[in-house]
Amino acid sequence: MSSPDLVAVAALCCAVPVLTSPEDLQALLLSDAATPSPPPAATCSPSSSSVRVFHRVRVAASALRALRTHQAPLSSAGGAAAASEADRRVVLYFTSLHVVRSTYEDCRAVRAILRGLRVAVDERDLAMDPRYLQELAALLPRLASPRRITLPQVFVGGRHLGGADEVRRLHEAGDLRRVVAGAVAASLAACGRCGGERYVLCGSCNGSHKRYSVKGGGGFRTCAGCNENGLVRCPDCSPPDV
Repeated sequence: MSSPDLVAVAALCCAVPVLTSPEDLQALLLSDAATPSPPPAATCSPSSSSVRVFHRVRVAASALRALRTHQAPLSSAGGAAAASEADRRVVLYFTSLHVVRSTYEDCRAVRAILRGLRVAVDERDLAMDPRYLQELAALLPRLASPRRITLPQVFVGGRHLGGADEVRRLHEAGDLRRVVAGAVAASLAACGRCGGERYVLCGSCNGSHKRYSVKGGGGFRTCAGCNENGLVRCPDCSPPDV
């Protein structure tokens, strides 16, 4: 390509406006489509043909950049919303068993305090699903052994808030409401599927924790879809584990 051709291509590239909105993109494409084509000539100049090709490439590149610019905020907004919801979650590890009276009373008191704040609490009952003990031990590695973990334990936005003493102290000082501010509001109506128990029978094994399999000569196998009590978290009122 000769030097005059390069100058003409550069001038056309710089003349293409910067796209800042979908409306600009649509206007650019419509204007380009509405541009009348020059009448056919007996001989086609290589210079004019090259300029036309480069102009088309420049328009297509600008269109792609505009689309990517406007699609990126949408995807990042969705990811930010999911992360924000996880950051506001209040998680309570407790037990509903009456074996140790002091532990049961602490768990009941903390549940009552959190429910009184009208925030949604992800209640994880170790009596319903013993696997929560290993999960809690992984979150509190400084205790070194699950046997040293006391209940209840509260987490807010993924950060460890503490046990019953810490929750009571914050509540009496009036700071607990500020700590859980921004959490999802609790629903006042009881769940119609589990009645507020947060667990339902497994639909695959009907709560038996066993499923019949024809493999290996036939026989019952452990159900992989529920805990050892044949229960699964209620899909209507229990948030997914994180």
